[in-house]
Amino acid sequence: MLYLNDLVYHPAASPDPILKSINLELAPQEMGLVVGPSGSGKTTLLEILSGLAYPTSGTVCWRQQVLTPEALQQLAGLVFQFPERHFCGHNILEELRLGHPELTLDRIHAALGSVGLDHLSLKSEPYALSGGQQRRLALAVQLIRQPYLLLLDEPTAGLDWSMRQQLITLLRQLKKEWSLLVVSHDTSELMGLADRVWQLHQGELIPLEKTAPVEVA
Repeated sequence: MLYLNDLVYHPAASPDPILKSINLELAPQEMGLVVGPSGSGKTTLLEILSGLAYPTSGTVCWRQQVLTPEALQQLAGLVFQFPERHFCGHNILEELRLGHPELTLDRIHAALGSVGLDHLSLKSEPYALSGGQQRRLALAVQLIRQPYLLLLDEPTAGLDWSMRQQLITLLRQLKKEWSLLVVSHDTSELMGLADRVWQLHQGELIPLEKTAPVEVA
């Protein structure tokens, strides 16, 4: 179980906190959805949960244990909004083996199979893939690490209708094994998949009923 307790993020350069007393609970095999407009702090929240940013105060707990940012880097896997900007390998095989040179081909094919990319050649260049395939490859990169929590930043942004539906189907499958926390400004397709929904507004996280209309500027 993931717990956020009174999490605050107030960088010195900002006159006001970006995140104010954030409280959140997410159980195993649940998908949480955080909605809000650009600039509301959604990506900052994911960066804290992935250990890339340090909160000003408050705690992040997993199974009742308070975690440091270094521990969160092991616990969580973050898929950025534009994952293609973060690819470093010349081909799929290199991308998946970055930091894991000992990986067997069986594990690599299993990871690709879990995201529906097992039909691609391992020599394919990440930049030659479609937008939807790049999102799936970025997920496979994180699944190789075996995180307990998957964090996704605007996973449907920039995808056409068909690719969005494929990605949502994939998220439904991944939820059977992982906890997912997704942030998005587009609630129309993700709301039905989410178990818990919050709105991030002016730094405050507000729980929402799934049937409630969500206004995102």
